[in-house]
Amino acid sequence: MSVLEQLNERLGNLAAEARRSLVRINSGRGWLQGSGSGTIWHSDGLIVTNAHVIGRGGLRVALYDGREFSAKLIAADEQLDLAALFVEASNLPTVALGDSRRVRAGDWVTAIGFPYGIDGGLTSGVIIGSGADLPEMPSSGREWIALSLHLRPGHSGGMLLDAQGRLIGINTMITSLEVGFAIPVHVVKRFLKAKLGVMEAPSAAARSESVTII
Repeated sequence: MSVLEQLNERLGNLAAEARRSLVRINSGRGWLQGSGSGTIWHSDGLIVTNAHVIGRGGLRVALYDGREFSAKLIAADEQLDLAALFVEASNLPTVALGDSRRVRAGDWVTAIGFPYGIDGGLTSGVIIGSGADLPEMPSSGREWIALSLHLRPGHSGGMLLDAQGRLIGINTMITSLEVGFAIPVHVVKRFLKAKLGVMEAPSAAARSESVTII
């Protein structure tokens, strides 16, 4: 098997596995309806996405197996562009977490989402850089992973995976046709810790009296 064939096989397997942890998020009603992607963070129903994906209510989540659920918005931070949703489901497939603090320029990455409504649309490229105060970014002090790949509308809230298929970021925006940005997974962990009091145990957080439904 050639190197290219091995790469194709690897990407195909990676995508097939990761798609099981990807959800489509529909928000709003009527002509205001929009859609985006979300990532299952925990098997008991916690989903992470972008704050700009959630719209103004009427949240519904479609799973890889065709099931659909109404979703509750349980936390959001517009500055970070992160939101956490909860659905009444269990035994959901999750993706392994990687270490976004150890990513390097040149690392091969894959973004998965629903670009233009395409189920599990995949695009691959390399990391340009990571950290705070990256060029072209409007908000200082925020941490990013800058990407040389083709993110498109609908990728937002979906997964950024490393070469081992581990989640290292949440896709969030593009600044040009060739440059996209993702929120590092360690920033997502901080967001969930600050908002819900947990990092990887959402079933307790989503049902806790200390959680404010917004």
